[in-house]
Amino acid sequence: MKLNIDGLLVYFPYEYIYPEQYSYMVELKKTLDAKGHGVLEMPSGTGKTTTLLSLIVAYHLEHPDDVGKLVYCSRTVPEIEKVVEEMRLLYDYYEKETGKCPPILALALSARKNLCIHPEVKKARYGKEVDGRCHGLTATHVRMKRQKDDSTPTCTFFEEFERVGRESCLPSGVYNLDDLRSYGRAKGLCPYFLARYTITHANVVVYSYHYLLDPKIADLVSKQIAKNTVVVFDEAHNIDNVCIESMSITISRRLLDRTTTNIEALKGHLSKCRATGEEKLRNEYQRLVEGLREANIQRESDIILANPVLPEEILQEAVPGIIRKAEHFVAFMRRFVEYLKMRLRVHHTVSESPLAFVYDCNEVTCIERKPLRFCSERLRSLLRSLEMTNTADFSPLMLIANFATLVSTYNKGFVILIEPFDDRTPTIINPIMHFSCMDASIAIKPVFSRFQSVIITSGTLSPLDMYPRILDFQPVTMASFTMTLARPCLCPLILTRGNDQVTMSSRFESREDVAVIRNYGNLLVEMSKIVPDGIVCFFVSYTYLENVVASWYDQGILENIQRNKLIFIETQDSDETSMALDKYHEACNNGRGAVLLAVARGKVSEGVDFTHHLGRAVIMFGIPYVYTQSRTLKSRLEYLRENYQIRDSDFLTFDAMRHAAQCVGRVVRGKTDYGVMIFADKRFSRSDKKSKLPRWIQEHITDAVCNLSTDESVHIAKRFLRLMAQPFAREDQLGHSLLTVEQLESESQRKRIADAAHQV
Repeated sequence: MKLNIDGLLVYFPYEYIYPEQYSYMVELKKTLDAKGHGVLEMPSGTGKTTTLLSLIVAYHLEHPDDVGKLVYCSRTVPEIEKVVEEMRLLYDYYEKETGKCPPILALALSARKNLCIHPEVKKARYGKEVDGRCHGLTATHVRMKRQKDDSTPTCTFFEEFERVGRESCLPSGVYNLDDLRSYGRAKGLCPYFLARYTITHANVVVYSYHYLLDPKIADLVSKQIAKNTVVVFDEAHNIDNVCIESMSITISRRLLDRTTTNIEALKGHLSKCRATGEEKLRNEYQRLVEGLREANIQRESDIILANPVLPEEILQEAVPGIIRKAEHFVAFMRRFVEYLKMRLRVHHTVSESPLAFVYDCNEVTCIERKPLRFCSERLRSLLRSLEMTNTADFSPLMLIANFATLVSTYNKGFVILIEPFDDRTPTIINPIMHFSCMDASIAIKPVFSRFQSVIITSGTLSPLDMYPRILDFQPVTMASFTMTLARPCLCPLILTRGNDQVTMSSRFESREDVAVIRNYGNLLVEMSKIVPDGIVCFFVSYTYLENVVASWYDQGILENIQRNKLIFIETQDSDETSMALDKYHEACNNGRGAVLLAVARGKVSEGVDFTHHLGRAVIMFGIPYVYTQSRTLKSRLEYLRENYQIRDSDFLTFDAMRHAAQCVGRVVRGKTDYGVMIFADKRFSRSDKKSKLPRWIQEHITDAVCNLSTDESVHIAKRFLRLMAQPFAREDQLGHSLLTVEQLESESQRKRIADAAHQV
């Protein structure tokens, strides 16, 4: 259908539209008109991706000078593929309606591991290994060596890309990862470098968060993207954690030992280089005297380590004399690593700022701050000068060089924690240094300042006002949308007690309480009797899951559940979890029914959808608070309290409730889907917890379902499931939750649509 959104003609590739999709487009257009940032929460399964693509592509075609490109960031490869398929639908609809191919080039970009077509390189199992092998075939010195010696192996696909790839651009169309690989094979071009080159002039680019938020990757991939770009972060409820992880580093004794081995290997390579001729090292020295900003010709394929957010003015300077000579730099790094080893010899926890760390480093080893800032760039230059092909082997040294650059560049927003043991094994001496980012805004600030519109969107962003505070930006629009339903397909229930009237809670004090564990087990037994097909259960941690399952086994509860359904358990091993998910799907598909026991913040809670019969009920056993004794978390809470006036309890509750909402939202993935959402913890009934759930869930929580026992909840769930089992056709939704263009024009519908958006 064709829509008129405030004077903008939007092609929407479906014959019906949800009222909330129309509201979302209106708010999105306001954000683009204002050339500002937006925070938009839209319920799961209501076509958020299609809505975003339709509106922004239409805006780009109508106003190409105002919006030059759309960069759509998602979290996982399957999600990236879904976005590209929606874009393909939109492209085909444009072609059908206009009778010609629209001037749109859209593509997905992923790591070499997912795009490589070289028969030998793609056999490598891990991403770093693929990167290392690729570099060994495409580095400038390897290709120069090939010109003198035909027996030197190179990548024919990269050579062909270098020869004709930049001239023969990808034709208009939509390309997912498979399409890029097929195109690369057909033309003999490297799909990875072709995609990397193409994103500079493509209209729509779909890739992972890290390509923008991780400075080491962003410097390499996203550098050339113009300012008039719209950036969308989809499923962005965890974006602050992604920002923090991209800027944090953990150093163990084992890593430092491997770094020492790297330094010795580097020293050996230097000796060989001196023996065969010093010309290369002399040229490098001269280049470093002149300044760091060398030509970008070699960076294309030779990139080994991008600088982690070095300020522009530093990159214009010459490298300090103390680390200019290769031998001096290697000795400098050895001294720094020995200092780190010395700092790890602790018997109690040490916490200090980067400034104090650099000062102590200077006092003990006479290492000054300035050369530390250049370590990552200096190492990259040296590895290239020595013509190292197996760069993956030097990743420990790269990490330490990265740490040296970060710790000497940032004074604020970071903390260094040195602990004598790992939290998971508090009885074993295993010293660890955490260089932890406290401020999520550090990684995302360049994105907000560089691009004119950044849209943060997800199904679970409540409370919306928290994101502008922790990411430190000013949005022009903030809105939360409800889900218009022709039938009440959500049934949230808050259980506060068992049939024996014992309070249900996962509070730390009551976690070992046998009565609470038994009541949780009885709830699952009763639900497994009445809920058809699949039930998904989420626990607050892996430890709690293991303890509860062991207790249920002793009490005979697991046996009672297995009379009704099969049981599968998520573990910390990703292969085991994948197999458990496959078998769970199989049991649901063949009618046997199954229960999946999973963990909040785990793999299942984030990226797996349980559509229709795969999830007819979800049970949240407790509130998934993060481990509050973690010193890293305590430091972050202190930073948020002092700098952003966010109270500890507010942030912890916000963090726990967004994960709880993410867990229960897994089961309702569309308006024809339905499911029971059970919040099994007395604390969920408090208003400070309920108010932090998304609006589209809150609307269905009435006082009647806020203080239930096991029997009462089973009775309500049974009645709900019986009602949902009645025939339900698309015709029942028309005019209410599904609208045609004509119905959109009516005054009453316009009023309902305006009510669907809740401005913040």
